[in-house]
Amino acid sequence: MFKTVLFPIDGSRESREAADRVAEIVKNCGSRLYVVSVVEPPSEESPVSEMSSPEAIAELLATAKTLFRDLGITITEAIEREGKPAFVICDVADELNADLIVMGCRGLGLTDEGAAESVTNRVINLSPCPVLVVP
Repeated sequence: MFKTVLFPIDGSRESREAADRVAEIVKNCGSRLYVVSVVEPPSEESPVSEMSSPEAIAELLATAKTLFRDLGITITEAIEREGKPAFVICDVADELNADLIVMGCRGLGLTDEGAAESVTNRVINLSPCPVLVVP
């Protein structure tokens, strides 16, 4: 059913919790798993964060590989990109012809202001494929 699954990760607790659901889907469907991490360039609105260094992203992706390997799953490819997260996630999903994006949700979209800024909400609205949001 889902041949290609894209899992965006950002090091958050919600992303880690969504990994368990991703593992279930990949195992049950025999899917190829792609993991993507997006580095957002610093701007006036979002200053430099610890997750914007190449070393931090490399460590995050290595941790994801280990986590999934321990669950009996091989990541087809770990992708690192730079840009606005929601747009990059949707672009990667389109490039891979992904059948499903699975992502965690921080709950920031519970207010009108948060909904406009939520990466998850933007991905839902822009995605070329279904999006499973794990609360």
